[in-house]
Amino acid sequence: MSVRILIVDDQPLLRMGFRLVLEAQPDFVVVGEAGDGIEAVRLVAELTPDVVLMDIRMPDMDGIESTQHISDRHRASRVLILTTFDLDEYAFAALRAGAAGFLLKNAQPAELVGGIRTIAAGDGVVAPRMTRRLIEAFAGQLPGRPESPADPRLDRLTDRERQVLVEISRGRSNAEIAEALGLSEATIKTHVSRILPKLGLRDRVQAVVLAYETGLAGPE
Repeated sequence: MSVRILIVDDQPLLRMGFRLVLEAQPDFVVVGEAGDGIEAVRLVAELTPDVVLMDIRMPDMDGIESTQHISDRHRASRVLILTTFDLDEYAFAALRAGAAGFLLKNAQPAELVGGIRTIAAGDGVVAPRMTRRLIEAFAGQLPGRPESPADPRLDRLTDRERQVLVEISRGRSNAEIAEALGLSEATIKTHVSRILPKLGLRDRVQAVVLAYETGLAGPE
């Protein structure tokens, strides 16, 4: 099946470049373009794309606010943020707002194509270790972050699932978690497959953010 993509960037030439790269893929269909966040939110509601390729810094409504609207109201459309710097407070804010991941704007075309396919398949496009670095660098600087939030979703987890979530927040793979906890990799996969729906999360990236924001995990 084709992956339906909406391109959001305030620079027409960049949108054109992205379109040329994406439309060269037989399984990609660019369903529209938006020049700001307001137009992006409107087009997501109208076109229901699978993936939204989202710039962060735009006039009227930026990519963070736009991502929040899309994440809250159109969960079937997943947002891939494009940013200039890997350790970027705006990229982290976008992850908090519900983005499924981010890529650097100077990424190779193959990275962009692979990232979109990964997101369309339901996974996140940011290594959990990079998410952790973002959180440690910027979490304390963002307004509105509660110091010790009591998130009732954590009560849905068993003790073992909490352990696995902490290990995920440390950027560890399933194999590394299995080794750390003395379990099989298949068992860890089962735990992860239960943790995400219990918490209402779509991927491991969002799990890392939640673990840090609830105080379940923190800098080592």
